Amino acid sequence: MAIERGSVIDGKYEILKQIGKGGMSAVYLAMDLRLNKQWAVKVIQKKGIGKNNEVVLNKVPDDTELMKRLDHPAIPRIVDIIDKEDDPQIYIVMDYVEGESLDKILDEYGAQPQDVVIDWAKQICDTLGYLHSQKPPIIYRDMKPANIMLKPEGNLKIIDFGISREYKEQNLADTTVLGTKGYAPPEQFGSRQTDARSDIYALGMTMHHLVTGVDPRKNDYVPIKQWNPSLMDGLEIIIDKCVQMAPEDRYQNCNELMYDLEHVELLGIEYKKQQKRKLMTFVISLALAVIMAFAGVLGMVVKHNNDTNTYDKYVTDSGYIDLAVDENSIAEACFKAIEIDGTRIEAYEKYIEKSTDAGKLLTYSFNETDKDNNTKSGTYDINRYTKYFSDNLEQLKQKPGFDKLAFDTGYAIFNLSKDNSELSSALSAQTYFKYVLEIGETSNYYNIANSFNNVCQFYNDYANAEKTGNESTKDDYEKLIESIAYCVDGDNLAKGFDFDRNESFVKLTLYNQFANLLNTNAQYFAGTGVDIEEVQNIYSTIYDNASSITVSAEVNKQLKNSIITNLNPTNGKYIRALERVYDNAANAAGRGQ
Repeated sequence: MAIERGSVIDGKYEILKQIGKGGMSAVYLAMDLRLNKQWAVKVIQKKGIGKNNEVVLNKVPDDTELMKRLDHPAIPRIVDIIDKEDDPQIYIVMDYVEGESLDKILDEYGAQPQDVVIDWAKQICDTLGYLHSQKPPIIYRDMKPANIMLKPEGNLKIIDFGISREYKEQNLADTTVLGTKGYAPPEQFGSRQTDARSDIYALGMTMHHLVTGVDPRKNDYVPIKQWNPSLMDGLEIIIDKCVQMAPEDRYQNCNELMYDLEHVELLGIEYKKQQKRKLMTFVISLALAVIMAFAGVLGMVVKHNNDTNTYDKYVTDSGYIDLAVDENSIAEACFKAIEIDGTRIEAYEKYIEKSTDAGKLLTYSFNETDKDNNTKSGTYDINRYTKYFSDNLEQLKQKPGFDKLAFDTGYAIFNLSKDNSELSSALSAQTYFKYVLEIGETSNYYNIANSFNNVCQFYNDYANAEKTGNESTKDDYEKLIESIAYCVDGDNLAKGFDFDRNESFVKLTLYNQFANLLNTNAQYFAGTGVDIEEVQNIYSTIYDNASSITVSAEVNKQLKNSIITNLNPTNGKYIRALERVYDNAANAAGRGQ
C-alpha cells in the first residue's frame, strides 16, 4: 500500500515523495526530522502475492545485514531498520543517492569519452576491491550500468546489493543462478562458484558498454576498436583481459586491474614495444648463436658465479646488464650479479635504473631442466630484490651512495609497482625512505625522502582507516599537501633524483602520481576545511612544470598530455572536480546553519 506524502515513519522520517517501485517494495524520499537530512526509505510488504498467486511472507532482506557492516564512500549505508510486529511493512532507511544511473546516461548521450570511462572504472574497481577484501570476501555479482549512480559532483555510487554473496571456500558452486546476461560471466550461469574474477568480468563488460555504447545483452562481444578505431590500445587490452571466458585468464584481483587502469596510456605503447622486442630478440639470438658456436668459452664465463671479475663483467658500463637485449635478460643479469655479491651496491643500482627506464619493476622468470631431467622454476622480482637488500642491509649501509640507492628504491616501489595496491606500495616504499631519514640531514636526499615518507605515512594512517580506526583531520591533509608541494618543486626534485638519464619520464610519472592522489582526496580536503588555494597552487605548479618539459618518446607524450588534460587551468578535469566538491561542501555547510 502506498504511503501518503507527509506521513511520519516511527516518529522520525517524514515521507516526501515516492522515487522508485518494484515487486513488493517501494522506495521513498524522506526527511529525518531530528537531523534535517534526507534519506531513502525502502518499504517492503511483509505479506504479498507471488507470481503464481501464492501468499509470500517477506522478511528483512539478506543483503541488508551484509550492507550494514560495509563502510565505503561508493556504497550506500543502511542507517536504520524498522520492523515492528504490529506493522504490515518493513522500513529500511539508507543513504539517498542523488544522481542518474549510467544506463540512463547511455540512453540519452550514447558512448562516453574514454577518459571518463577510465575514471569511472577506477572508482568501481576501488569499490570492488574493498568488497573483495572483506573477511570473507563479498562478491557483488550484478555489475552493470543500471546499478551505478553518477552523483552531481562526479563520484559514483554502487546500488542494488540484492544478489551479492559472501565467497565460501568450501563451495564448488553458487546455490543460486543470478545475474544479468551479457554482463555476468559464464560461471555465474553454470556449476562453478563465483569469485572476485567474476566481478572483474562484469566490470569489463560494463566498460565495453560505456565506451562503445553497444549493449552486450543484444550484441556479441568484439574488441572495442572494431566499434571505434580511435579508442586507446591500452583500454582495449584491459577490457579484453577482463572478459576472458576462463577466470584464470582474467585479472586475478582488483589490484592488478587498478594498476593497468592507472597506466592505460603505457599499455598500448608497451604492447607494441614487446612485439618489436620479440622480433629484435629473435634476430639477435640468431646472430649470437652463430657467434657462440665460435666462442663457447663465453657461456662458461657468464655462468661463473664466484669471483669478483665475473661480478664486474655484469655491472660495468659494457657489462652483461647494459648489453642485454630485453627486460627479462636485464633482470636476470642484475639478480645474478647480486647473488654473486649482495654486499656491493652497483647491481642494485642497475636494477632500479633499468626499472625506471622501463617504467615498471623488472621481473625475471625461469624454467630450467637439469641433466637428470629435474625441472626448476621460479621468479626474480621486486620481492626477491627487497629480500637481498634486507639480508645485506648492514653491509650496504656502509657503502658510499647508500642513501641515493635507498631513496631510488623507495621511489621505484612507490610509483612503479604493478602487483600491489597504492597502499601496499606506499607501505613497502616507506621502509626505504626511512633508511635515508636514519642517516640524517647530512644526506642530500633527506628532505625529499622526508616528504615522500610523509605521503607514505598518510596512506598508512588514513587510507587504511578500516583497520587502524584513524580519522583524518585538516592538519593531516595539510601535512600531505605540504609534502606533495615540496616534492613537485623543481629545485627540490632535482635534489632527489639523478637526472643523467630519463629526466622527462621520472618527472612526469611523479607529477601524474601526485595529481591523481590529490584528485582522489579532493572531497576530504573540502570537507575538513583545507583552503582550496593550497591544492590549486600544487595543480598549477605541476601543470607549469609538465608543460615546460620537451618530450619526444611516445610514453612521455602520453604522460604529459594526461597531466595537461587534467590540470588545464581553464577546463581541466581535476580543476573542475576540485571546484565542484568545494562548492558542494559550501552549499552543505550553508544548509546546515
